[in-house]
Amino acid sequence: MNSAAPAPSPARTRGRPRGRPPTRESIVTAAHALFLERGYRRTTVRAVAAAAGVDPALIAYHFGSKKGLFADVMQFQCVNALAVDDVLGGDPVTLPGRLIDAVTGLWEDADFLRLTAQSDEAAEVIREFLERELLARLVEFLGGRDATSRATAVVTVLGGLIYTRYLNPLPTPATLTPAETRRILTPALRAALAPRPHAKAPGGRGTVRP
Repeated sequence: MNSAAPAPSPARTRGRPRGRPPTRESIVTAAHALFLERGYRRTTVRAVAAAAGVDPALIAYHFGSKKGLFADVMQFQCVNALAVDDVLGGDPVTLPGRLIDAVTGLWEDADFLRLTAQSDEAAEVIREFLERELLARLVEFLGGRDATSRATAVVTVLGGLIYTRYLNPLPTPATLTPAETRRILTPALRAALAPRPHAKAPGGRGTVRP
């Protein structure tokens, strides 16, 4: 008779599941398709999990909630459409036009417009993208003592374009074509990107930073 005690079952551990679960990107891709097909309210975490072939707990682990998942879908769309590296990597002379084209190209995309109309979280995600991704990258790209001021001016112009043309459209901006929008706003962005001149200190001694 074998009196050996049965081996204890392995203890369950908390945290990220073991093995090779699908990546965040595959979950975001599945969620993106469902949000477009069913809308934000009718898309459930369980439905996304089923489409991605994962346990719903894995979505909770990565994104926290459906709201967090939707935010990642929006961020993913922004990153892919705006392609900040490509926009900043071209000829500096034509940078204003590329920035405007990137913004209008994103907002003229039918899928993106459908996503932004689904949830109040969309505007919040866009604000975060403009500040954390575009503004921060512009500061790094411009460099120098006035980089933050210049980048802030650029994002302010682009944010105004988004608000008056797409989020809360005014009649005149909304009727412009993307090409007309680029022509009208390029001078403003060019001025925003220009280095700030040093101001003379009183009495001609040194300079004063703006």
